[in-house]
Amino acid sequence: MPPMTDFKSNLLANFAGLGLPTLLQLVLVPVYIRLMGIESYGLIGFYVILLTMMQVLDLGLGTTMNREMARYSTNPDRGEEARDFVRTLELVYWTLGIVGGGIVVAMAPLIATRWINPGTLPIPVIKTSIVIMGGLVAAQFPITLYQGGLLGLQRQVLLNSVRIVVAFIGNGGAALILWLVSPTITAFLYWQLAVSSVQALVLAGCLWRSLPTADRPPRYSSALLRNIWRFAAGISGITISSLILGQMDKIILSKMLSLELFGYYSLAVVVGNGLLILIAPVFNTVFPRLTFLAATGDEDGLRKLYHLASQLMTVAIVPVAMMVSLFAYDIVFLWTGSPETATHVSPIVRIFVIGTALTGMMLLPHALQLAHGWTRIGLTINILLIITIVPAIVVLTSRYGGIGGAAAWVLLNGVSMMIGVPLTHRRLLKGEAGRWYLTDLMLPAAGALFVVVAGRAVVTGPMNPLVAIGTICLLSVLAMGTASMVAPLTRAWLLDRTRLLIGRRQE
Repeated sequence: MPPMTDFKSNLLANFAGLGLPTLLQLVLVPVYIRLMGIESYGLIGFYVILLTMMQVLDLGLGTTMNREMARYSTNPDRGEEARDFVRTLELVYWTLGIVGGGIVVAMAPLIATRWINPGTLPIPVIKTSIVIMGGLVAAQFPITLYQGGLLGLQRQVLLNSVRIVVAFIGNGGAALILWLVSPTITAFLYWQLAVSSVQALVLAGCLWRSLPTADRPPRYSSALLRNIWRFAAGISGITISSLILGQMDKIILSKMLSLELFGYYSLAVVVGNGLLILIAPVFNTVFPRLTFLAATGDEDGLRKLYHLASQLMTVAIVPVAMMVSLFAYDIVFLWTGSPETATHVSPIVRIFVIGTALTGMMLLPHALQLAHGWTRIGLTINILLIITIVPAIVVLTSRYGGIGGAAAWVLLNGVSMMIGVPLTHRRLLKGEAGRWYLTDLMLPAAGALFVVVAGRAVVTGPMNPLVAIGTICLLSVLAMGTASMVAPLTRAWLLDRTRLLIGRRQE
């Protein structure tokens, strides 16, 4: 069994590997907009939608890779099988990536002329940009597979070291390209294509070096695909239905709005999804560990880790989401330096960030399901939501634009939480749903809410930038600290870490 110190080091590595690149991107987005213009940034928002929708071709294999590598790690004697598994999925993934990229390239003229509302951006530029996006899809697609393998093997320090280096090269290099070479969307995308291609090759090398050695070369095995097809098919169904639910608002708005207005909506999504800095590291650290504990039958360890991780998730994301929601205008203005942009973006951010926080809270019950190989529940819930909620998404987005899209995001994730948690605990960790709602979610959330609302009541009127930054940071720390002390497992975990640190210093 991997030592528990792995949990701490992997959690810190995931925070650094996702947090630093996201912070760097947030810092550079205003630079990109100033150099390229908001319409070109709208095209970047469209690329994000495109890449996300192409995950339909993933067929559940990325998550399957993560889970199977965690399971292989419980039995090092299966090294040859593990290498065959990676080679099999690798060949499938590269093929799917090339097919997906080819589809985007073939559809570039149609997308440029029939879907995008260009504004002042020339049609040939949009067409060329979409062609480059096709290459990016092909290069980015296998990265998901290699990342899943490294996460499953709990080589998260290695993975996140690569992520940080690539982020600085990709984002920092893009800013230099726009400043010194050509301030155009095509120059930006060509640079991202080059960096993504190198990243895929580097991660491939890292994964293969992390696998056990074997006496023969790895080979393709259709039998291994047959062994995992049920789980992969379930994940694929969840992925496709989640894409429909999560991207419906953006797809509708990319058609309805001009590139300028869609650029503002894309900025709001970037701010709202900034919570992924805190959400993804917890999930990436906990999911392989939950899978390991489920595979070894350690239900007590599974229960403790599940509730600890759920409380950590609440403490990490709920206070920040509340702060961003209540101080949305101040944050966007500090970020972009533009009152006009803050006026357009902050009302959307105020709502959208709450939906993202609800998404983060549902990821731990989802991880518990996947750790046990139970995909039917997630797929069933998504299908029910598609039938009942998607019409509301269409109406809200069509009628109210960006505000409606953000409201639909909150509605979707709120209903998912109310349905998903009780159903999960009817089968897994039975009887724990009440504890999850009360102790893992509501108690720390209430503590954070008290601090944030009190702070917002005290802080009124405009603030200069330094005062605004100091106030937001101070209230965030106080809210997270209060939530940590209210959540019992988080409080005990932090106190144990503190005692251990003090003991080491005294020695």
